[in-house]
Amino acid sequence: MNQVITCENAPAAVGTYSVAFKAGNTLYCSGQLGIDPSTGELPNSVEAQVRQAFRNVFAIVEAAGGKPADIVRQTVYLTDLANFAVVNKVMAEVFKAPYPARSCVQISALPKGGLVEVEATAVIG
Repeated sequence: MNQVITCENAPAAVGTYSVAFKAGNTLYCSGQLGIDPSTGELPNSVEAQVRQAFRNVFAIVEAAGGKPADIVRQTVYLTDLANFAVVNKVMAEVFKAPYPARSCVQISALPKGGLVEVEATAVIG
């Protein structure tokens, strides 16, 4: 059974897409910027945006009935690959081993002037 996932604790979609889609027990989360859902604003620092992007992904996974440990794959998009170490630092703090599989790539720009975007796939149940 397929289900669109909505989440009050993460930013709403900023385009024509679903925040997440659950197909069977697999959850596909759309990319999450580091937007604070309570203010609609991006923090100023890269580290704060990375932390908030992961919080947003975790909130979506939890809204779908999962937990952060259910995340099996992520893609992290950075506007400056020089911030790769920041991503690793934050991931080491917010995840426990075994860590999800991950790609981290540099792109030219993100919506709303974001510095990082995180998308994830989780297997729940």
